[in-house]
Amino acid sequence: MTDSIRDDVRAFIVENFLFGDATQAPADGASLIENDIIDSTGVLELVAFIEERFGIVMADADIVPANLDSLDRIAAFVAGRSAAARTQAAE
Repeated sequence: MTDSIRDDVRAFIVENFLFGDATQAPADGASLIENDIIDSTGVLELVAFIEERFGIVMADADIVPANLDSLDRIAAFVAGRSAAARTQAAE
């Protein structure tokens, strides 16, 4: 599941922040902020994409580098949030 999430987010980043240049796509663990791929406005665009694409709501407390600073962190956050939502729905 995380591979699919990571691929979707990578495609969004390439299209929206790298102008379609897939050769500049970041490594899975690379910092999106430190590598100047996204800035504060880009983070907001990324959050909007995550909420729309994966159907999750991100609280302000979720919008931190620990969740959003690399493809790996984003995939883990979304997968965890999706699993938690499925667990709650099953209860």
